[in-house]
Amino acid sequence: MSRTLRASILLLFLASCGGGNFSAPRNLDDACSVIHQRPSYLKAMQATQRKWGVPISVQMAVLYQESKFIGNARTPHQYALGVIPMGRQSSAYGYAQALDSTWDDYRHERHKGGARRDNIRDATDFMGWYMNTSTQELGISKSDAESQYLAYHEGRKGFARQSYKAKGWLMDVAAEVGSRSQRYHSQLATCLR
Repeated sequence: MSRTLRASILLLFLASCGGGNFSAPRNLDDACSVIHQRPSYLKAMQATQRKWGVPISVQMAVLYQESKFIGNARTPHQYALGVIPMGRQSSAYGYAQALDSTWDDYRHERHKGGARRDNIRDATDFMGWYMNTSTQELGISKSDAESQYLAYHEGRKGFARQSYKAKGWLMDVAAEVGSRSQRYHSQLATCLR
């Protein structure tokens, strides 16, 4: 066997052992399609619903908005003068787009030092933890996807200050999250019996 052929086979083998499936499921507008393609997502969201009381439809709507269900999603790069790279817009990473500092708070409080933002089970547990605390501190219903998203995006202090009211674009996005959650809820009622 030639050296080139062996190197190609080894490279192909190593590529197939890669770090996981970070591509988005197809047909993201259909909750049933998403969970049929990725049963591990459903198991993770069911565990979060049992543990934290956050409905699957709310979790899915936030995951859609934050990462389109892509496990290694990152914020875009910023550029000075349109060409000089200046780093990313924020440290948000993973399915839930958790910031470094908030993720560290979660790992410390929940004693989950090995939790990873690119792991769906850890990401949904993080969202459940965050939304549960928003319910406790701010009185937001766990099924109110729109308000939960605003608290998630702005932080609980920002939500309490109503900082989102000065951001029309964010109000529109939160309304879309709320509508998507309702759609997902209706769809899931047909395939989760």
